[in-house]
Amino acid sequence: MSKSALITGITGQDGSYLAEFLLAKKYQVHGLVRRSSSGNTTRIDHLCKDGTHDGRLDLHHGDVTDGQALANLILQIQPDEIYNLAAQSHVRVSFDQPAYTLQVVGAGALNVLEAARQLQETKPLRLFQASSSEMYGDVRETPQRETTPFCPQSPYACAKVYAHHQAINYRQSFGMFVVNGIMFNHESERRGETFVTRKITRAAGRIKLGLQKKLYLGNLDAKRDWGYAQDYVQAMWLALQHSVPDDYVIATEKTHSVRQFLAAVFRRLDLSWQDHVEIDQRLFRPSEVHHLLGDSTKIRQTLGWQPKTNFENLAAIMTDHDLELAGREVYGQRFDLEGA
Repeated sequence: MSKSALITGITGQDGSYLAEFLLAKKYQVHGLVRRSSSGNTTRIDHLCKDGTHDGRLDLHHGDVTDGQALANLILQIQPDEIYNLAAQSHVRVSFDQPAYTLQVVGAGALNVLEAARQLQETKPLRLFQASSSEMYGDVRETPQRETTPFCPQSPYACAKVYAHHQAINYRQSFGMFVVNGIMFNHESERRGETFVTRKITRAAGRIKLGLQKKLYLGNLDAKRDWGYAQDYVQAMWLALQHSVPDDYVIATEKTHSVRQFLAAVFRRLDLSWQDHVEIDQRLFRPSEVHHLLGDSTKIRQTLGWQPKTNFENLAAIMTDHDLELAGREVYGQRFDLEGA
């Protein structure tokens, strides 16, 4: 009998890749989608239209901030696994919208946990909580591991710390199978265009084809442990298949600066980034996180997970995708690097 899973945040980068992954494993997949006046399912439209899933993808309108409706839905569909990926995940935006960020990231996670606790009274289930490397903030040790103290430097990170500890609390207090995946930065061609990596690749493709001249960025010296989102959803799934619930750092164990990512992208397009990039002080965070580097020894040894996509390949995947997008703006058809 196939398993069923509920993904909150299914329309996001991680949610869309996870839905693909679980459907390939013959899961019945349920996704929570916030209702909006305009469609917000772009990343999963191909799954909705794919006739090969035999009705195994169901979307439900809802919001993690509505605890009662969420509990009703979870009790109705009775999933075997829950992946809580819903978030206001843009760190810089969290400074402008701290209360909203706390509601979605912090209180939203608590609502998911409480609904799962109610379901557990009638059937067993397993829950993955998406934690963040941003929780380490003003880092106390490098590399960062599961035991490294948190020192959050943004409203987003503070909300994630709250959610992380609530997940541990529910695991210890109610005997629930709850896993925290402390995920370091993971990017892809599905990353939102306001995030720095996608902002860079999107602009670089447009600059290559003469659609824009300048790219405005903030702190180029911030260093991050960057992986590929498609690799990271496998880690989420593996964490819920293990016999014991635990917390895991999910990272590549390599760090690169924004400047290095910028250079890799422009180099692939045979451009000099110095000719096109200008620094805008307004894009700096009020409180910067300077250096994140994960130690993923635990998940590698316990679950056998390994990232498959290195930094250069990640930059290439995203650059090629966004060059094609820029080509569609110019030519209205497919465009690739070889044709540039």
